Amino acid sequence: MTPSRKAAFNILLRVERESAYAAELLHSSLLGPLSPVDRNLTHEIVMGVLRWRSLLDSSFAGLISRSLKKLDLEVLTTLRMGVYQLAFLDRIPGHAILHETVELVKKSGKSSAAGLVNALMRKLEPHRHNLIPTGQGLAYDYAHPAWLVEKWIARFGQDHAGRICRYDQQPPPALLRISGPEDERVLSEEGFQLSPGALMKNARIMTEGEPGTSKLFRDGRVAIQDEGSQLVAALVGEGRRILDCCAAPGGKTAALASALPQAEILAAELHPHRARILRERAPQSNVQILTADARELPFGADFDRVLADVPCSGTGTLARNPEIKWRLTPEDIFDLQTRQVGILKAALKHVTPGGRLVYSTCSLEQEEDENVIEAALKEAPGFQVVPVKEELLQLKDSGILVWPDIDNMVSGNFLRTVPGVHPCDGFFAAVMQRNRI
Repeated sequence: MTPSRKAAFNILLRVERESAYAAELLHSSLLGPLSPVDRNLTHEIVMGVLRWRSLLDSSFAGLISRSLKKLDLEVLTTLRMGVYQLAFLDRIPGHAILHETVELVKKSGKSSAAGLVNALMRKLEPHRHNLIPTGQGLAYDYAHPAWLVEKWIARFGQDHAGRICRYDQQPPPALLRISGPEDERVLSEEGFQLSPGALMKNARIMTEGEPGTSKLFRDGRVAIQDEGSQLVAALVGEGRRILDCCAAPGGKTAALASALPQAEILAAELHPHRARILRERAPQSNVQILTADARELPFGADFDRVLADVPCSGTGTLARNPEIKWRLTPEDIFDLQTRQVGILKAALKHVTPGGRLVYSTCSLEQEEDENVIEAALKEAPGFQVVPVKEELLQLKDSGILVWPDIDNMVSGNFLRTVPGVHPCDGFFAAVMQRNRI
């Protein structure tokens, strides 16, 4: 059994059993011993299985007499991996995939299922080039939950919903945030290959290079960060004292610290283990980290800029985090909304008169976005929504934002980026200003 398949198997089990995120595990020490070739194959199998899980299951569910829910997770994961390789990885011979799949289920401690796995793979292998049927509807063809796609069609229309689904099923580019031309020069000398991003002046698409090898990453000057996330951080604007209410994993915190080295930034995070990740990703000296609940921070109206980048469903990030779509339920959306309203109402109390707050999510759902703003502002009459178009035009005039079509990122008074329509993940942002006394 190859190291890449063993690593992919272990990661997929942890994603299912521990609700871990594949992207984090794929960039952890788990892959340290692997060669670059094995790391690439591990990444391909893990993300491919998670992106296409429902279609993979449909290819063999009818060949098994019992429900897939009754299969041991080790057996089900092994089958998904084997079928994904048959259907999507043409360069690997079918006999090699069959052998590795059977060996994998044996090594997993489920030798009793080896006969079942062997028989299924032998039935499927001759049909590997047409294992995945299409033409059965947007949700089925692109392996998304039907209820979620129906919401997107109702909100964005059939065309945009289709673009979102197609975007989600492709590996997104590796986007970097740099601090300036000097960073780009250093990275180039270190062997990184970069090209300009589409939205932000300091965004670069990385086509070659290993982030952990450069000191610039360890110092927080350069980071892996989607362009939509970079844009949200830029909307915070310039402040002397900044509060980041839900700061982990730290991308926006680090972006603010790099852009505003003279600012005092306080970054709050509820969970201690995530606070440690935050410290690693935002190591700048002007960042102070506090482990605390964003709804109960020990401050008054002390900040001229506040960022409330709240926990959300993450439906705008499914290209990077495909496991989310298999965990999320409609009920989760409303549970998150209750928490989001509470965080925003608490965050508004920390804005000094004349100061501003940016509320953001990486969700495409109205319940987590516009509806939260409406609910929170009903109890905060001293605040006004600042039309985001004005802020985007200022960022464009200053050269920070390079995307040419401002209007297509604006939804009412708010920022809305849509995967497949814009060259980034899906983000929502609202800017609110507190009236001066």
